[in-house]
Amino acid sequence: MAGSLIDVSGSPDVAAIPSNIGVQPAGLSADTRSLDALRSRAATDPKGAVREAARQFESLFMNELMKSMRSTTLKAEGDSAGGDMATDMLDQQFATRMSGLPGGLSEAIMKQLERQMGMAPGPIPATGSANNTPAPLSAVPAAVKVPQAGAAGFVQQHSEAARQAEAKTGIPATFMVSQAALETGWGRKEIRHGDGSPSFNLFGIKAGSNWKGPTADVVTTEYVNGKAQKGVAKFRAYGSYAESFADYARLMKDSPRYQAAVAGATSAGRGSAAAAAGPQRMADAAAGFAHGLQKAGYATDPAYADKLSRVINTTLRLQRSLA
Repeated sequence: MAGSLIDVSGSPDVAAIPSNIGVQPAGLSADTRSLDALRSRAATDPKGAVREAARQFESLFMNELMKSMRSTTLKAEGDSAGGDMATDMLDQQFATRMSGLPGGLSEAIMKQLERQMGMAPGPIPATGSANNTPAPLSAVPAAVKVPQAGAAGFVQQHSEAARQAEAKTGIPATFMVSQAALETGWGRKEIRHGDGSPSFNLFGIKAGSNWKGPTADVVTTEYVNGKAQKGVAKFRAYGSYAESFADYARLMKDSPRYQAAVAGATSAGRGSAAAAAGPQRMADAAAGFAHGLQKAGYATDPAYADKLSRVINTTLRLQRSLA
């Protein structure tokens, strides 16, 4: 990143901080002791060093912004050099006080640098999505109608990760892709961070007290006594969609509460056996899986099992049309 305060190609490099960016009280460019202190801190507390560097960069930026604003106003007659110095010092104090606030520029810089330096396990902002179906849909097989093309693209995009999860759990890949489709609206309503970057969470798995990884806070709808209520909840965040499938597979395999759901799903068989199973057998297995998840409390939506069963059947029809 050109002109960044820290060399993002490796560990924090406070020497990369420019030394000629205006005058800032207690700032890096005005006080070599501050630079030495930050360099020393980077060796023992790199995250803290990044946070402080981001704060001071925001302070410098705000100071330059205020200078630019001052330059557009006419000076009062009789203003002296001393008055100009006092104004500059006041602007610097304002810039310092406005820097480092929650949700400000320094926080965004800090998060970006931490991700680029590999210091934070969260995902790097990307332009991709959970459904990369191209538009126009010229490459869609003729057997698939245009309204179904986005769904078909979602299925194709995540089939490989689903097959890997199937090898670990025995749950047919089609069932897992379908559940991801239900949770994300076929990839069009996936969970995202506040900065718009994807959380790669395809299954709506929340971050409980035992989750030590990154999280994404989003507004969600929960059903309490059958009534829909909105609230903010923490969800797990991953580095890729494949990680989401892998974590879901661990949850299904290791949690005793989902044993009945897994048993219902695996009644259709694995791999080629599941693919060769008759439509009725697959439909029965899908219903067993969906109702097993709802009974185990995977979701609070009272219609979750019915919705998931319908999505699985839609996915099965799409796969047959593509074949």
